[in-house]
Amino acid sequence: MDFRVIAKVLGFLLLLVAAAMLACFFYALGEDWWGMESPAIKALGIAAGITTSAAALLLLFSKLRFKGKKAKKEILRREAIAIVGLTWILAAAFGALPYIFCDPALSISQAYFESMSGFTTTGSTTINDLDLYPNSILLWRSLTQWLGGLGIVVMFVAVLGFLGVGNRSLMQHESSVNINEGGRVRIHDMALNLFLVYISLTIACGLGLWLLGMDWFDALNHALTTISTGGFSTKNASVGHYNSLAIESWLALFMLLSGFSFMLYIYIYKKNTDRLKREEEARNYTIGLIAITLLISLNLYLSDTVETFGNGLRATFFTVISISTTTGFGTEDYDQWPVFSKWLILILMFIGGCAGSTAGGVKVNRVILFFKISAQELVKTFRPKQVFSLKINGIKMEQGVRAQTMFFLILAVFIWGVGTVSISLIEPDMDLQTSLGAGAATMFNIGPGLGDLGPTDNFSALHPASLFMLSLLMTLGRLEIFAVLVLFMPSLWRKY
Repeated sequence: MDFRVIAKVLGFLLLLVAAAMLACFFYALGEDWWGMESPAIKALGIAAGITTSAAALLLLFSKLRFKGKKAKKEILRREAIAIVGLTWILAAAFGALPYIFCDPALSISQAYFESMSGFTTTGSTTINDLDLYPNSILLWRSLTQWLGGLGIVVMFVAVLGFLGVGNRSLMQHESSVNINEGGRVRIHDMALNLFLVYISLTIACGLGLWLLGMDWFDALNHALTTISTGGFSTKNASVGHYNSLAIESWLALFMLLSGFSFMLYIYIYKKNTDRLKREEEARNYTIGLIAITLLISLNLYLSDTVETFGNGLRATFFTVISISTTTGFGTEDYDQWPVFSKWLILILMFIGGCAGSTAGGVKVNRVILFFKISAQELVKTFRPKQVFSLKINGIKMEQGVRAQTMFFLILAVFIWGVGTVSISLIEPDMDLQTSLGAGAATMFNIGPGLGDLGPTDNFSALHPASLFMLSLLMTLGRLEIFAVLVLFMPSLWRKY
């Protein structure tokens, strides 16, 4: 393990975080200059200074020679795994500084939770009243989600891209990228194309929100957190504050677009019709959303929760898309819905969006593979010698994908269960529904949970130990478990 090459990449990544802090710092200065006194200038300045200093120390360490040797230029698999895992932990740690130094200040555990929730695009919050915070801090919250949506690592590779062959090693451990769909395309070009799609969707979403009546600041923030499927809002009542069907529909459209693989838009741009015809993940995802929307709407109508089926559709369609894409924007208190509807919401939390999107969850492609593998295993019970090939989107999967898919799904459910039991131990007064929702909301990067942590509540009252544990679940969910768990294996850090 070459720690100097790890320090080099982490140093540049922290500089990216510091640059985002400085953007918010200059926005705070602009507010102050226009007579809107901003108490966040000092907080953002100190945070940016500390982050820049830490980045400089890491870069200085990377220049040191050990036994007369420079650091390797190539990033191998072990360094790549360590870098991706440590990136999110460090980004959240330094991203918490503005919340600690601002007024009103969050505690260390609350600030780290808020920062991790931002970078992992979870959207859970410990802030009780957003109106108490200056716009520059709200902008920082939104920027953390935008940076984390496509992935800090992906942006780093797209913008800088000087690591050569190391780019592929980094990108294949980033959950927002489906590297297998890239074919023979250079990794730097692939990252740059994804970045351009990301920016284009953000601009289109923000412009539409502004034209539909949001002021430019709210439109910008909601665009940043919609395309990243993060769900942080500038309003305490989230999107429900606007009570506008037009705004809800526009946001729902872009949440849905962000829940599909971004590679699809590149195929559309390149007019790759053959690949689009083979697309089954997006097709099944769309069909599933329509079916669940209709089922919940019917359940709300039959249970007299709403007066008409049409009212049920209005109450359901935005929530279903928001939860399924793991954005977490709120317009309805689904915690008041019938049990059947809440079970469907929980299933949506678990599945999430498509592979290669900014959405969380276990991803639709794994659910499709699960059913295909299950069907094949059933056939093998009476045709044991039959040989099957496993395909998704017309692409033949490698031999190890079958076992890896099943292992991942089992591990995800196991960790969710461990998280639920752990938070029940730390919070003895928490009921089962709330603890299940807390684990699902953080592990699958949803944001709002169930029960006392539902869409109208937040996580501020939880014990610091609970907040740190749930922050770990967010990281596990964002990096799809393996890239975090391997950090705790001693063999990863041993010499070659």
